[in-house]
Amino acid sequence: MDDPLYRPPIVRQVSELIGATPLFELARTESDARLLLKLEQFNPTGTAKIRMARQMVVDAEERGLLRPGGRIIESTSGNTGLGLAVVAAERGYTFTAVVDHHAAVDKLRAMKALGAELVYVADDGDEELATAAREEFAEKLAAESDNAYFTEQHNNMANGVGYHPVARELHAALDGRIDILIGAVGTGGGLFGTGGPLRETVPGVRIVGVEPKGSIAFGPPAHDYHQSGTGTPEGATIGAMVDYSLLDEGVKVGDVEAFATARAVARRTGLLLGGSAGGVVYEALARLSALPPGTTMVALINDGGEKYMDTVFDDDWMAARDLLSPQVEREVDELLTKLRRLPTSPDTSRDSSQKQD
Repeated sequence: MDDPLYRPPIVRQVSELIGATPLFELARTESDARLLLKLEQFNPTGTAKIRMARQMVVDAEERGLLRPGGRIIESTSGNTGLGLAVVAAERGYTFTAVVDHHAAVDKLRAMKALGAELVYVADDGDEELATAAREEFAEKLAAESDNAYFTEQHNNMANGVGYHPVARELHAALDGRIDILIGAVGTGGGLFGTGGPLRETVPGVRIVGVEPKGSIAFGPPAHDYHQSGTGTPEGATIGAMVDYSLLDEGVKVGDVEAFATARAVARRTGLLLGGSAGGVVYEALARLSALPPGTTMVALINDGGEKYMDTVFDDDWMAARDLLSPQVEREVDELLTKLRRLPTSPDTSRDSSQKQD
């Protein structure tokens, strides 16, 4: 911020920094239909999921399910675990993360750095997504431990409640002028926890869910996928927060398209997006040109790309899994070239507005 009188807040806990994340205009058509990204990567731990991690712990405390000095247990692909690790450290709990090797390595390293105990349900070298096995083991571990609480993010309604502030932030930032909300669907907490209260204040908002091809929330076929922290793999239970009554449209995006989009956006804008966020942006960009004039579409960006240097942004890793597609990256780049409209003189316009003040 350029205001010389601005004084940043002094906080005493990392969780006080949650929320008030920015909106980034990625693209705008000639008829002023625009795509705004809600950059949840600017939360602590670089992810939206710290919002619901805190809410799940607060809810457990209020219901007497978690007592001082207790143990939090969760099955996680990384981002929820990062949030729980922070909240556990602040509130004096230990945290055990039940994980597999499908998770991004940097997420696992970060959880450990924050004091989490990592318990694997898969052997080294096994990259299969083991959601069902993780859930089963986490539940068993909590049942066998004293003063332990399995937060069970897929079926914990506090998950969705944790995202209610996102709806309020969007409404305040845009004065209620939101036509489409699009986001990834994993547990369902992020999209529907935001979409539910948003629709109460903006009844006409259209809610579009995105899951990886291979996920089953929006129907078959089921198969393996590499997008991390999203979707519902075969054998796993669809999350309790997936509210089909709120969903206007559910779509699937493949790993190739999702990852190509994240890579193209990084080169074009300098903004690093996570792999599943790439899928959301791919779908949003694909439909932007056909939207009515003046439409505002908001995409929920659950995390940034910094955790995916060894995967999405690594050519060797991508090529080894047949995910690298220069052609799709060029197509996304060309679409961004066509749709990304910037002010001609952002510095001049900023100075002018300051002089008017």
